[in-house]
Amino acid sequence: MNTRENGPDTQDEPVIRDNRKIDPETGQARRTDAEQAEQAAAPAAPAPAPVGDGDLHSQVAERTADLQRLQAEYTNYRRRVERDRIVVREQAVAGALSELLPVLDDIGRARDHGELTGGFAKVAESLEGALTKLGLSSFGVKGDPFDPTIHEALMHSYSTEVTEPTAIEVLQLGYRMGERVLRPARVAVAEPEDAPASEDDN
Repeated sequence: MNTRENGPDTQDEPVIRDNRKIDPETGQARRTDAEQAEQAAAPAAPAPAPVGDGDLHSQVAERTADLQRLQAEYTNYRRRVERDRIVVREQAVAGALSELLPVLDDIGRARDHGELTGGFAKVAESLEGALTKLGLSSFGVKGDPFDPTIHEALMHSYSTEVTEPTAIEVLQLGYRMGERVLRPARVAVAEPEDAPASEDDN
């Protein structure tokens, strides 16, 4: 039976070194002596400077201003998109209504001649009702003061019965959608009879 004794003979015993890179007890990676020496020689990282209350408040104010600006830009964008959508819709409806104006002229002429009867009358009333719901309205009445923005003068005369330029005859109704004039009313216009005399005097 061989026994080991602490004595001079123990110096010849082999030295066992654990070269495993992972410590079996802790499960952590082992560092070499060189890495440990390098880490000890490296200067310690400086601690972050404390943030003062003034700096913190200024940063919060800056971020708040950024958010408010972005919110205002988004609100303006939504309003612009909605406005453009309304404009496009109005243009589309106005284009469709303009194409139907000759049909309304035919219906008006048939009504004036007493030919708007029976089923045709019902269809005409339904069409006119539908167009009215879309915002179409007619204008142009005999006796209206002449307005070049909504009237188109096809005939001109002088009369003692008027005190200002007046539509004395409506040759074709005008139509508008809301405030937009789709077609001006075509009228015969009469001016006061003393108008040419005053011009000659000048």
